Amino acid sequence: MQSAIVLGGGMIGVSAALHLRQRGWAVTLVDRREPGRETSYGNAGMIQAEAVRPYPMPRDLATLLKIATGRTNDVRYSLSSLHLHIEPLLRYWWHSAPKRHREAIEAWARLIAYATSEHDILIREAHADNLIRRAGYRALYRNAADLDLAIKAAEEDRREFGVNFRVLSGSEFAKAEPILRDDLPGAIHWLDTWTVSDPGALVTAYAELFERLGGTIVLGDAQSLRQTTTGWSVDTDQGRLDAAHAVVTLGPWSPDLLTKFGYRIPLVRKRGYHMHYSGGASLDLPLVDKAGGYAMGPMAKGIRITTGAELTGMDALATPVQLASAEGSARELIDLGKRVEPDPWFGTRPCTPDMLPVLGQAPRHPGLWMNFGHGHQGFTLGPATARLLAEIMSGETPAIDPAPYRPERF
Repeated sequence: MQSAIVLGGGMIGVSAALHLRQRGWAVTLVDRREPGRETSYGNAGMIQAEAVRPYPMPRDLATLLKIATGRTNDVRYSLSSLHLHIEPLLRYWWHSAPKRHREAIEAWARLIAYATSEHDILIREAHADNLIRRAGYRALYRNAADLDLAIKAAEEDRREFGVNFRVLSGSEFAKAEPILRDDLPGAIHWLDTWTVSDPGALVTAYAELFERLGGTIVLGDAQSLRQTTTGWSVDTDQGRLDAAHAVVTLGPWSPDLLTKFGYRIPLVRKRGYHMHYSGGASLDLPLVDKAGGYAMGPMAKGIRITTGAELTGMDALATPVQLASAEGSARELIDLGKRVEPDPWFGTRPCTPDMLPVLGQAPRHPGLWMNFGHGHQGFTLGPATARLLAEIMSGETPAIDPAPYRPERF
């Protein structure tokens, strides 16, 4: 029986462990905390079937100036940490040129095509349907010109990728969400996306399924990973653990571990914040406020507001300026109620400069595998990329060509 250690208990790690276990592997999942407590817990709770285009870096001067001068809430940066981001940002800018972005879109869309169907299998097997709503989400626009541009882009996605959406006029939107103010020009209702009332609970449900199938979960130190004569070992709270294969699914922490084996994989690390609110109005479906640079949606703990990207140090203190701005924008739309938590949650999204995940075997270390760098879509793509990785590791013919995601591209 083939054996593997999977390092990292987020959506991607749990999904990778599950897919390998389903193929008969002996699998141990190792993390410093219980599954689903890091980045996979803190997202906007969407499985985004419509997200067929990875986020490019803006290349027009007007948008870049807006970011540089702090006049947008989508992206903010800490000046003292900017030197940490310069090299990956320059690479990101280069890959965001139209021709190279087009190549990324084609490779990305092939993965997104499997997002909901792969989740669906695990949701049913994990008996987690109570956490899922298959009704989409709405993107609202505060001026008609922005809505018109968004409709054109959506129509292009429908023609090319078969994405389904419905345009809501201002009055239709007001009927759909009567608790919102009624003077907005309209919204786009993305129909294929699924929403999750508790993202951390979905990861936990998948982890429990993994254990029911005979998988093992232990607490341990991923940074203790070392190569042995027979494969790989790691230190856990139950002692040393050995296996023939090791899979690195540590999200933004993955490159730090891989540097000790001689791999230098660049990441743009984007921090995001969230906060829950209760006692106010209740939303029907999640909303993305494009002008405000945030998402908000009904969750188990109340309405969750999730922010855009902050470029700062991995260990920097919280500076929830974006959250405060998002909260102010949201309060212009609805009665949010009061904050549930005393402090905002924050976590880091690992984004590769070419916008594609790192997936495959380490070029110089047999049995060492990687699956990370999904940008804003790790929660969406976890089961899809896990299936692809498990197929490669098991010697099966992969469902799609894995070449665009191979680690050696760096």
